[in-house]
Amino acid sequence: MTKAHFVNHTHWDREWYFTTEDARVLSDQLFSDALCELEHHPEATFTLDGQVSIVDEYLQLHPTELARIRNLVARKQLFIGPWFTQTDALIPDSESIIRNLVIGIKETQRRYGQPMMIGYLPDTFGFNAQLPMLLNQVGIHDFISWRGINFKRQVDSVYFKWQGLGSAQVYAASFPLGYYTGQLAVESKHQLREFVKNRLDPGIEFEAQHGQNAEVLLPSGIDQMDIVHNVSASLKAINDLSQHQVFISSYPQFMKTLHERADLKKYAGELRLPTYARVHRTIGSVRSRLKRQNFELEQIILKRVEPLAVIAQKCGISISNGLLLRIWKKLLENHAHDTLGGSVSDNVAVDIEHRFKQGFEAAAGVENLIKKRLAQRLKLAAHQVLVFNTETRAFSGYKDVQIISATKNLVFAQQYKATILRQTYVKPRKNIMQQTAKGFEFNDEPGYYKLVVRLFVEFTGLGYQVIDFTTGSQQLPAVQPQKKNEIQNESWQITYTGTGFDLKNADHLYKNAVQFVDEGNDGDTYDFSPVRADHELELPLVGTVSVVESPVYKQIEVKGTWELPRDLAERGAADPQTAMVAYRLRLTLTAADPVISGSLELDNQVVAHRLRLKLKTGINNEEAVAQIQGGFRKTHNLPISENWEQKFVEKPVNIYNFDKIVGMNDGQHGLFFCGKGEKEYELRADTLLITLMATTGQLGKPNLLWRPGRASGDTTSLGHKMTPTPAAQELGKNVFEFGIYGTQGAITENELALQVERWLTPTISYQLQQLDLFANRLDNKIWEIEFEPNSPVLSKQATFLKLAPAVVVTAVYPAYTIPGRVVVRLSNQGDEEVQLSSLQADFLLTNALEERLPETAEYVIKPYDMVTLISRK
Repeated sequence: MTKAHFVNHTHWDREWYFTTEDARVLSDQLFSDALCELEHHPEATFTLDGQVSIVDEYLQLHPTELARIRNLVARKQLFIGPWFTQTDALIPDSESIIRNLVIGIKETQRRYGQPMMIGYLPDTFGFNAQLPMLLNQVGIHDFISWRGINFKRQVDSVYFKWQGLGSAQVYAASFPLGYYTGQLAVESKHQLREFVKNRLDPGIEFEAQHGQNAEVLLPSGIDQMDIVHNVSASLKAINDLSQHQVFISSYPQFMKTLHERADLKKYAGELRLPTYARVHRTIGSVRSRLKRQNFELEQIILKRVEPLAVIAQKCGISISNGLLLRIWKKLLENHAHDTLGGSVSDNVAVDIEHRFKQGFEAAAGVENLIKKRLAQRLKLAAHQVLVFNTETRAFSGYKDVQIISATKNLVFAQQYKATILRQTYVKPRKNIMQQTAKGFEFNDEPGYYKLVVRLFVEFTGLGYQVIDFTTGSQQLPAVQPQKKNEIQNESWQITYTGTGFDLKNADHLYKNAVQFVDEGNDGDTYDFSPVRADHELELPLVGTVSVVESPVYKQIEVKGTWELPRDLAERGAADPQTAMVAYRLRLTLTAADPVISGSLELDNQVVAHRLRLKLKTGINNEEAVAQIQGGFRKTHNLPISENWEQKFVEKPVNIYNFDKIVGMNDGQHGLFFCGKGEKEYELRADTLLITLMATTGQLGKPNLLWRPGRASGDTTSLGHKMTPTPAAQELGKNVFEFGIYGTQGAITENELALQVERWLTPTISYQLQQLDLFANRLDNKIWEIEFEPNSPVLSKQATFLKLAPAVVVTAVYPAYTIPGRVVVRLSNQGDEEVQLSSLQADFLLTNALEERLPETAEYVIKPYDMVTLISRK
């Protein structure tokens, strides 16, 4: 007889084919009913899907229910948290996953009580290999999931110790038959004997047999399902029929039994094999616009807004944590597995886009406020520009600053090597109203230039400097067109061959290194699927070539069109109807920068296709090196048997996810792709194929070549219908930004991570001028104020934090719990321990929740681990 821990829960998709507003309507009665049921049956428990945001939204409808919720949480009947939203685990930045936990835990503690400290992700589409380490950052040592497990290739038990790339680990429980293994619905109650015989007992026995488990986890619940009423009576009836003992439990109660076991086996690696459930291995490129927006907003928060908030704090400029948390919440609302994956209806996609819009606006507003307030405090003149370094490291290189001026004849000190990259002239306007000391007057407004000027600047750490300029008699040097087909800097020579580009790095030549290919996509918003009788089309880079150069900036561009089949029906046709897809590919070199910056602009006019960039490395060692959240892993193509359908519910294709950089290296040379929201790659001999977009017109489709059987999303289930998603075709303008980085000799993983960190360093500047009060959207409403007389004294140049560890700095932000302090998070993405002893005098060691850890003799960061530090003052 096996003991089965019966855990009643609801899996709560905040949105899917229905919207968040639809989900709120459903929660109105369902959550209210759950509260009443728990109060009338104090032995019962209920889990609200591990995400606190849905409780917040319920309380917006029922603000008087807070005391009831707090009471039930305290009595360990109602379990909420630890996530803010139930995250995707393969696409977000590592810092986003940590912040999802930090915000979820802190919000739960503040409003409701103790959260459920389990990394509970019952429906997420696979898990990166570093999730145990990320969970450990907030003190979580337990993990529960459904998808991705394989008992033959990974570990032969449903319960095991899951280890990250380093020493971090969690106790892991899988329910391979789903979070509805013991789903006790109303219909099941009416046919209890059949339910026990055909569903409940077989589920218990399956989990018992895989790992010789005397106690098993039996989840009972499904999407948006109500609490089981009078559960004690139902379980009494079940125990009269079952061969096993079933009793009311909770996820924390069951996980305690795993901690008491000494026989659990260990597993290290990702959980992403589609054995018992689909993991949608190619969802990383669905609705690619959303994924690029997500990456951009993550970088804006982490590289711009939060470090600027630290600078503001040091300068006596008040920015509330509430504003910063609001931006995070807008981002995290888009991180649920269906949402960020893109497996949603177009109606939901509109909401996702709107939340990104709100997040971008809020972030830009906070940045605008900080920059203008600092400029006001410094009493800047119009012929001064404020430039920031938002990294803690010293910086020596080029920043592109915006300057608005009545003339292009600007004069900077020679040290800045000033060059105009772009310029726009705004024509004069007549009879413009102006408020003066006399009242309203009408005057003519002069014309002016909007200039992007590249300046060479140096910083010693996190801070700012004011750069002066004047006007003169000559125009600043500007980029000039050149009649040539190649560009070069200290690191690269790029040559256009007539159909593509050769890249030369030091003494190594990468022939035809950047290519593009396209093929039909018979898939849906869950998965790419190839088209029978179709083949991959090579897209030659034939078109108009142009080069512009200055001593510090060089760009080569090819502009042309690709002729592609219009839709799936034309793929493989003898004489297909086609459409012209205009493209513009730019490759840019900056002086002393080892990374080629790339941009592909595409006017997509065809549907149901997959576009990929081919990075031809010339290295054929059958191994790719890919960054994931908090580390690197090496991948190679695994064999796929011809009868894979007998072992997997979808084809376990050799397509993998990466975080920001992926490439190949043979110890002598290496070529790497740096992405800005691109998340998916395939290794083919000496070539990496990076998916840029995979477009589709259906939410779910049955009988795909790589995914036989039913449609994902249940659109072929009884009473459901097919759901068109024309917006997922991503017609019109698409912009893909990327970088290409070459290596010589052996290189460490931390060196790769640090190179990407530098590549993503933003340019942030501000000019206090009156020619265009909408250059920054809020400028016109951020009025001059009288600053407090005890405000810090500011100079024209200031450095507030000098920190240059041999590991990546993933975040710098104002502490949530201690006013005036600064949080710094570090990520060791290599296989060797790194000393941090130089930081001990200035920082306290904490976890990500800002809870102080015991003092140690010396600060170190273990391999593939992270540490959180809070400034001592």
